[in-house]
Amino acid sequence: MALGYHVVFGAYGFWLPNDPRGSWSDFVGSWELFQFGRATKTDETRSLAHVDHDHELRLAAKAALKHPPVHFSGEPARAIARGFDQARGEGGYTICACSILPEHVHMVIGRRERPIGRIVGHLKTRATQRLGAEGLWPHDGRPVWADRAWKVFLDSDDDVARAVEYVNANPPKEGKPLQTWWFVVPWRG
Repeated sequence: MALGYHVVFGAYGFWLPNDPRGSWSDFVGSWELFQFGRATKTDETRSLAHVDHDHELRLAAKAALKHPPVHFSGEPARAIARGFDQARGEGGYTICACSILPEHVHMVIGRRERPIGRIVGHLKTRATQRLGAEGLWPHDGRPVWADRAWKVFLDSDDDVARAVEYVNANPPKEGKPLQTWWFVVPWRG
C-alpha cells in the first residue's frame, strides 16, 4: 500500500504531447503541434527531463501553441502556494515537500483515500482561483496547467525520504533558492 505520492504537474506548455523525450500522450490534438511530430507515448516511470533532445525543435513546437507557455515566478508563485494551502486545508492533505518552479510543480503528498489524480486537480483548481482572485491571471480562458500529472507511488519510508530530498533539491538545480512553504510538514513515517 502506498504511503504517499511524488507528483509533478506542469504549467501549460511545459511538456508537449510530442516532446522528443517522450510524453504521457496517445495523440497530438492540434494540427499546429502535429506538424512537429506524432505523440511520443512512454510508460517510463523515471524522469526523462535529462534526456538529450533537439532543443530548437521543442521550442519551435512551443511557439505553435494556441496560447503562450506559462511561467511562474515571484508573486504568482506565492499566489499558487496560497491556493495549494487552501486545498490542503479543505482536503486534509499532508504535503511533505513542495517546489513551485517556473514551468512545473513537484510535491510529495501523504496518502489519502481520495485518488491522487483528484487531489492534484483540487490543488490546481485552488491555485488557479487564487491567481485570478489576486489579479495575477486574466479571466480570458487561457489555461494555467497542463491536463495531467506524473505520479509515483511511494511504498516505504525510504521512498518518501528520497522523494522529499529530490523535491527540495529541485529549485537549486534550476539556479533558484531553496523553497520553504508554510504548509509543508515533515514526513513522520
